[in-house]
Amino acid sequence: MNMQEYTIRPIGKVRVKGDDPKTAQYFLDIEKPYRSALKELDKWSHVIILFWAHEMDKDEYRSAEDWAVDVPYAEGAPKTGIFATRAEYRPNPILMTTSAIIDVDIKNGMVLLAGIDAYSGTPIIDLKAYFPICDRVRDAHIAPWFDGWPEYLEDGIEW
Repeated sequence: MNMQEYTIRPIGKVRVKGDDPKTAQYFLDIEKPYRSALKELDKWSHVIILFWAHEMDKDEYRSAEDWAVDVPYAEGAPKTGIFATRAEYRPNPILMTTSAIIDVDIKNGMVLLAGIDAYSGTPIIDLKAYFPICDRVRDAHIAPWFDGWPEYLEDGIEW
């Protein structure tokens, strides 16, 4: 099997200012060459952030022989294939989240968010405006061990 490798260049980093998640401020600091890509992002309410789980980018996490894992955050769940989870230890530690946009400062390359489930210093791979026609589906369902979780992001996340 011929496995091709790809190069990913970060466009910036996550920055968290403050230690208390309830009062901290969450930023995306975008590198200078990519700042023009922020133009008109402030017209959207939410952004999808793709980031590299750099703290999990270790051979032991990326080259498992068995990719069936214990599901994080779901007590009592059966062993589950990694692609049926949002776990950060993956063949390629690419993660994504959606966050509300509070402010966009193109000149300084800064996006202020309502919150993000990433560490300060986490490399950002890409940003995509949240676009309901592409990013939500009717009649979606989740695995039974997540029954009882809130239906909407705003109801479930305590930043």
